[in-house]
Amino acid sequence: MAFPTTKIGIARLRFSLITKQSQTFSTISIEPRFSHQSQYRKQISIANLLQRYGFPSSQLHNLLSKNWFLLQSDLTEMEKSLGILLNFEIPQKEIISLVFDCPGVLDYGFLKKWEVGILQLGISSVSPLMIRRVLEHSRKFELDPCAVFKGVEVLRGLGFCDATVRRVLEGFPGVVLMNEREIRRRIEFLMGISIPSEEIDWILRSFPSVLGFGIEGRLKPLLFEFKDLGFDENLIRSEVVREPRILGLELGELSRCLELLRTLKCREAIKEEIFSDGEFRAGFEVKLRVDYLCSKGLIRREAFEVLWKEPRSIIYNIDDIEKKVEFLVNRMKFNIRCLVEAPEYLGVNLDKQIVPRFNVIEYLRSKGALGFQVRLRDLIKPSRLKFYNLYVKPYPECEKMYGRHSGDVVVKTRHPVGLWKLFKPQSPPDSKQDVENMKLFVESLV
Repeated sequence: MAFPTTKIGIARLRFSLITKQSQTFSTISIEPRFSHQSQYRKQISIANLLQRYGFPSSQLHNLLSKNWFLLQSDLTEMEKSLGILLNFEIPQKEIISLVFDCPGVLDYGFLKKWEVGILQLGISSVSPLMIRRVLEHSRKFELDPCAVFKGVEVLRGLGFCDATVRRVLEGFPGVVLMNEREIRRRIEFLMGISIPSEEIDWILRSFPSVLGFGIEGRLKPLLFEFKDLGFDENLIRSEVVREPRILGLELGELSRCLELLRTLKCREAIKEEIFSDGEFRAGFEVKLRVDYLCSKGLIRREAFEVLWKEPRSIIYNIDDIEKKVEFLVNRMKFNIRCLVEAPEYLGVNLDKQIVPRFNVIEYLRSKGALGFQVRLRDLIKPSRLKFYNLYVKPYPECEKMYGRHSGDVVVKTRHPVGLWKLFKPQSPPDSKQDVENMKLFVESLV
């Protein structure tokens, strides 16, 4: 490249360099700034739109930052998409959950197809839950209404009514990806253990996920395990029909539950109540409680330990345990792992023992009367009288909270009033000889 030597040439070179620098500055600095501002305005507009439909503002930033394709969407079409979801009669909370789980359902073209596609399925009494599960599954696997319709027709061809088809789509929408041969094999397995066709219909309505389990890798080994534990086929069939979720047991899970039950150390009356419906059913009840405790944060070893130390929790209804755990975590602000140290919490009455004691401790803590931290074990372990003497008796205002020892509460006596008179020994009648002997004794003293 030849360099200019004249003054005019040098001036032209300087001008060209300045022009290029200004062009570079405008493309690098100014345009991205305006682009960033337009994206920010778009983000604010989308956030305002979603807020109008009940979306929590605290989670919108996270939603939009992880799904940049929403910023490329047309605002009018997004509003139409939300309108279509509302026309499906899906509850507002379910719509919010659906969008957070699968933001792609806000695609207007996708929902426009399904606005007509739902009617083409031909299912009577379509539920909002079924629509949500079908939309979520179709968007995730890029299925159109025709593909889902073929899956529905396969179920109908096997003799299932609309109620069963609807329940299967609610609980296991992946069935639309299965062919007729795969579904028929699951049904033949159930028929192989002598379950009649009408009961198979009930099993699919109650536990549709069974259609997703493998035959050789899951269902047959599970059946062999039940037989190895000493249960005959008639008992297995009756238990499966009674509670189809038994087919959802993992291999070895029932064996572990039965091992816990056989090593329990508790009163005979509690054992009799645990095994009142048979050993098989008792093992499944343990499995349900272990799954629930694990869903709340315990590991399986800790969940089994809690049930082994407090066998009464196996007797109580699962709803009762849920109420106690909810009260423990949300109201009492204890960690779920405190149950490992105080498993007795699950074995006592919530309204009669847990709530009154907690109210007393909370009151004393608010007044600054407690100089130490009260653990869950300190709250549950003491007897009723000991807790009263420690925390209630020194503070008369707590007696009403505690209930039994309140002056407003009438304590029922164990026996009717005056019953003691019936058990009072009768004195023998005085004879003439006794009277004379008493006179002689008195005269001897004078």
